[in-house]
Amino acid sequence: MITRKEKPLTPNLRAIRRLAREISQANVSRLILVHGGGSYGHPLARQYRIMDGYKDPSQIMGFSKTHQAMVALNRLVVDALIHHDVPAVAVQPSSCILMKSGRIHVMEERPLRRLLEMGFVPVLYGDAVIDSDAGFSILSGDQLVSYLALRLDADHIVMGIDVDGLYTADPKTDSSARLIPHVTLEGLKRMQHKIEEAKVVDVTGGMLGKVLELIPAVERGIPTIIVNAAKPGNVYMTLKGERVVGTMIEKGETFA
Repeated sequence: MITRKEKPLTPNLRAIRRLAREISQANVSRLILVHGGGSYGHPLARQYRIMDGYKDPSQIMGFSKTHQAMVALNRLVVDALIHHDVPAVAVQPSSCILMKSGRIHVMEERPLRRLLEMGFVPVLYGDAVIDSDAGFSILSGDQLVSYLALRLDADHIVMGIDVDGLYTADPKTDSSARLIPHVTLEGLKRMQHKIEEAKVVDVTGGMLGKVLELIPAVERGIPTIIVNAAKPGNVYMTLKGERVVGTMIEKGETFA
């Protein structure tokens, strides 16, 4: 969404600037932003197998390159936000998080909490992070979002992607795919169990895998709405509490 996925290390500056403008216009208090790696972090992480943990010395430079690529992308995002008068502050996950077996084990949250109290907008991202078991690992933005929502008592989560929400299949490759407008926690867990029992890959283009990271937050009663951030105005309207086409995920019964 914020990068050109077809070409490594290429930002989508038009999208970054538009989203920064929409976030500025929405003027939300106590906001935390988390972005993914796109064509910056993902190709390098795959090339050096950072997600597999430390296996050989050649990965050390790969870890550095992956992290530095994410720092570069994050700077473009933060610069755009500041240009639109959003008091954004970059927060490097690798500097405040320790993972264990691929999951967040401990995070120093006090500076982040203080930033929020003072009115700043912290901007975090998926990153290459030290792992006490594996040596290092990849911390996805999706796992980070759920963790922060729980620890900081978020009111809700907005996930911006490049399709209209969660579908029955990958809408980019299957014309029969249907948008799922509402999902309860129970329904989400049923989807998870079906995938695990059948031992199949996520046929929704990886989207369901992203959403399953949010289960702990939804269990806590934090609703999540998935919207198409590629459509101008969607992020602004969602942040303002207006209804847009998307998928609402919540703990209890769905609403019309």
